[in-house]
Amino acid sequence: MDMNKKGLSLEKQNELLNLLKERFEQNIHRHENMDWNDIETKLKNSPEKLWSLNEMESTEGEPDVIGYDQVTGEYIFCDCSKESPKGRRKVCYDREALEARKKYKPENNAIDMANDMGIEVLTEEQYRELQNLEPFDIKTSSWIQTPDAVRNLGGALFGDYRYGQVFIYHNGADSYYGVRGFRGLLRV
Repeated sequence: MDMNKKGLSLEKQNELLNLLKERFEQNIHRHENMDWNDIETKLKNSPEKLWSLNEMESTEGEPDVIGYDQVTGEYIFCDCSKESPKGRRKVCYDREALEARKKYKPENNAIDMANDMGIEVLTEEQYRELQNLEPFDIKTSSWIQTPDAVRNLGGALFGDYRYGQVFIYHNGADSYYGVRGFRGLLRV
Protein backbone atom coordinates (compact mmCIF):
# COMPACT_ATOMS: atom_id res chain seq x y z
CA MET A 1 0.00 0.00 0.00
CA ASP A 2 1.21 3.53 -0.84
CA MET A 3 0.91 5.37 2.48
CA ASN A 4 2.86 6.51 5.53
CA LYS A 5 1.84 7.03 9.17
CA LYS A 6 -0.30 10.11 8.42
CA GLY A 7 -1.08 9.40 4.80
CA LEU A 8 -3.79 7.67 2.86
CA SER A 9 -3.56 5.09 0.12
CA LEU A 10 -4.13 6.46 -3.38
CA GLU A 11 -7.47 4.64 -3.47
CA LYS A 12 -8.56 6.23 -0.17
CA GLN A 13 -7.38 9.67 -1.34
CA ASN A 14 -9.49 9.41 -4.49
CA GLU A 15 -12.51 8.16 -2.54
CA LEU A 16 -12.21 11.09 -0.10
CA LEU A 17 -11.69 13.65 -2.88
CA ASN A 18 -14.82 12.40 -4.65
CA LEU A 19 -16.83 12.65 -1.44
CA LEU A 20 -15.53 16.17 -0.71
CA LYS A 21 -16.27 17.28 -4.27
CA GLU A 22 -19.83 15.96 -4.05
CA ARG A 23 -20.39 17.77 -0.72
CA PHE A 24 -18.84 20.93 -2.18
CA GLU A 25 -21.23 20.85 -5.15
CA GLN A 26 -24.28 20.16 -2.96
CA ASN A 27 -23.55 23.09 -0.62
CA ILE A 28 -22.48 25.96 -2.87
CA HIS A 29 -23.94 28.48 -0.40
CA ARG A 30 -21.00 27.71 1.91
CA HIS A 31 -18.36 28.69 -0.66
CA GLU A 32 -19.73 30.81 -3.47
CA ASN A 33 -17.23 31.93 -6.12
CA MET A 34 -14.76 29.14 -5.31
CA ASP A 35 -13.56 26.60 -7.84
CA TRP A 36 -13.32 22.95 -6.79
CA ASN A 37 -10.42 22.33 -9.21
CA ASP A 38 -8.25 24.85 -7.33
CA ILE A 39 -9.11 23.24 -4.01
CA GLU A 40 -8.50 19.73 -5.31
CA THR A 41 -5.06 20.73 -6.61
CA LYS A 42 -4.09 22.07 -3.17
CA LEU A 43 -5.40 18.91 -1.50
CA LYS A 44 -3.48 16.61 -3.83
CA ASN A 45 -0.31 18.52 -2.94
CA SER A 46 -0.99 18.20 0.80
CA PRO A 47 -1.32 14.50 1.74
CA GLU A 48 -1.13 15.31 5.48
CA LYS A 49 -4.14 17.64 5.08
CA LEU A 50 -6.03 14.91 3.26
CA TRP A 51 -5.26 12.62 6.18
CA SER A 52 -6.71 15.20 8.60
CA LEU A 53 -9.82 15.62 6.43
CA ASN A 54 -10.23 11.86 6.46
CA GLU A 55 -10.05 11.92 10.27
CA MET A 56 -12.74 14.62 10.28
CA GLU A 57 -14.87 12.51 7.95
CA SER A 58 -14.37 9.26 9.84
CA THR A 59 -15.66 10.91 13.05
CA GLU A 60 -18.75 12.10 11.12
CA GLY A 61 -17.78 15.77 10.91
CA GLU A 62 -18.71 16.10 7.22
CA PRO A 63 -15.93 18.62 6.44
CA ASP A 64 -16.58 21.21 3.76
CA VAL A 65 -14.95 24.41 2.49
CA ILE A 66 -16.35 27.46 4.27
CA GLY A 67 -13.87 30.17 3.32
CA TYR A 68 -10.68 31.35 1.69
CA ASP A 69 -7.96 33.34 3.45
CA GLN A 70 -6.79 36.01 0.98
CA VAL A 71 -3.67 36.71 3.04
CA THR A 72 -2.34 33.14 3.32
CA GLY A 73 -3.94 31.70 0.18
CA GLU A 74 -5.48 28.88 2.22
CA TYR A 75 -8.88 27.28 1.87
CA ILE A 76 -10.69 26.80 5.16
CA PHE A 77 -12.43 23.50 5.84
CA CYS A 78 -14.74 23.05 8.81
CA ASP A 79 -16.99 20.33 10.20
CA CYS A 80 -20.41 20.96 8.67
CA SER A 81 -22.39 18.07 10.14
CA LYS A 82 -25.75 19.40 11.31
CA GLU A 83 -25.00 18.28 14.85
CA SER A 84 -21.69 18.00 16.70
CA PRO A 85 -19.70 15.15 15.10
CA LYS A 86 -20.85 11.82 16.61
CA GLY A 87 -17.34 10.38 16.78
CA ARG A 88 -16.16 13.30 18.92
CA ARG A 89 -18.85 13.49 21.59
CA LYS A 90 -18.69 12.55 25.27
CA VAL A 91 -15.33 14.29 25.73
CA CYS A 92 -14.25 16.83 28.31
CA TYR A 93 -12.40 19.98 27.27
CA ASP A 94 -8.67 19.24 27.71
CA ARG A 95 -6.12 16.85 29.25
CA GLU A 96 -5.92 18.80 32.51
CA ALA A 97 -9.69 18.41 32.95
CA LEU A 98 -9.53 14.73 32.04
CA GLU A 99 -6.79 14.04 34.60
CA ALA A 100 -8.60 16.05 37.28
CA ARG A 101 -11.68 13.83 37.08
CA LYS A 102 -11.68 11.21 39.80
CA LYS A 103 -14.73 9.19 38.72
CA TYR A 104 -16.44 8.41 35.43
CA LYS A 105 -13.66 9.74 33.24
CA PRO A 106 -14.48 10.19 29.56
CA GLU A 107 -12.28 8.34 27.08
CA ASN A 108 -10.74 11.50 25.64
CA ASN A 109 -10.75 15.28 25.50
CA ALA A 110 -11.44 17.78 22.72
CA ILE A 111 -8.05 19.50 22.63
CA ASP A 112 -5.98 16.30 22.43
CA MET A 113 -8.32 14.79 19.84
CA ALA A 114 -8.07 17.89 17.66
CA ASN A 115 -4.27 17.92 17.93
CA ASP A 116 -4.10 14.21 17.08
CA MET A 117 -6.29 14.85 14.02
CA GLY A 118 -4.20 17.83 12.90
CA ILE A 119 -7.10 20.29 13.22
CA GLU A 120 -8.00 23.27 15.43
CA VAL A 121 -10.95 23.55 17.80
CA LEU A 122 -13.05 26.52 16.66
CA THR A 123 -12.73 29.88 18.37
CA GLU A 124 -15.90 31.71 19.40
CA GLU A 125 -15.55 33.98 16.38
CA GLN A 126 -15.13 31.03 13.99
CA TYR A 127 -18.10 29.26 15.58
CA ARG A 128 -20.30 32.33 15.08
CA GLU A 129 -19.11 32.71 11.46
CA LEU A 130 -19.97 29.06 10.79
CA GLN A 131 -23.45 29.63 12.21
CA ASN A 132 -23.92 32.50 9.72
CA LEU A 133 -23.83 29.94 6.89
CA GLU A 134 -26.69 27.86 8.30
CA PRO A 135 -27.80 26.63 11.75
CA PHE A 136 -25.60 23.96 13.36
CA ASP A 137 -25.84 22.26 16.78
CA ILE A 138 -29.62 22.59 17.04
CA LYS A 139 -29.81 19.56 19.38
CA THR A 140 -26.15 19.24 20.40
CA SER A 141 -23.36 21.57 21.50
CA SER A 142 -19.67 21.99 20.69
CA TRP A 143 -16.68 22.92 22.83
CA ILE A 144 -14.87 26.03 21.57
CA GLN A 145 -11.44 27.44 22.38
CA THR A 146 -11.54 28.91 25.86
CA PRO A 147 -9.62 32.00 27.02
CA ASP A 148 -6.94 31.30 29.62
CA ALA A 149 -8.71 33.53 32.17
CA VAL A 150 -11.74 31.21 32.08
CA ARG A 151 -9.78 27.98 31.78
CA ASN A 152 -7.50 28.88 34.72
CA LEU A 153 -10.61 29.02 36.91
CA GLY A 154 -11.69 25.52 35.82
CA GLY A 155 -14.20 26.52 33.17
CA ALA A 156 -14.52 26.00 29.43
CA LEU A 157 -16.80 27.43 26.76
CA PHE A 158 -19.19 25.73 24.36
CA GLY A 159 -21.76 26.90 21.87
CA ASP A 160 -25.02 25.83 20.29
CA TYR A 161 -27.92 27.21 18.24
CA ARG A 162 -31.30 27.60 19.90
CA TYR A 163 -34.31 29.87 19.46
CA GLY A 164 -32.92 31.30 16.22
CA GLN A 165 -29.59 32.44 17.64
CA VAL A 166 -26.13 31.31 18.71
CA PHE A 167 -25.50 30.90 22.42
CA ILE A 168 -22.09 30.66 24.07
CA TYR A 169 -22.12 29.11 27.53
CA HIS A 170 -19.66 27.95 30.17
CA ASN A 171 -19.30 24.67 32.00
CA GLY A 172 -16.68 22.95 34.10
CA ALA A 173 -13.90 21.86 31.74
CA ASP A 174 -14.11 18.35 33.18
CA SER A 175 -17.78 17.93 32.28
CA TYR A 176 -18.87 15.83 29.34
CA TYR A 177 -22.20 14.95 27.81
CA GLY A 178 -23.50 12.56 25.19
CA VAL A 179 -24.52 15.49 23.01
CA ARG A 180 -21.40 17.66 23.37
CA GLY A 181 -18.43 17.28 21.08
CA PHE A 182 -16.33 19.75 19.12
CA ARG A 183 -16.02 21.08 15.60
CA GLY A 184 -12.69 21.41 13.89
CA LEU A 185 -11.11 23.74 11.37
CA LEU A 186 -8.38 22.91 8.86
CA ARG A 187 -6.46 25.28 6.61
CA VAL A 188 -5.25 23.92 3.27
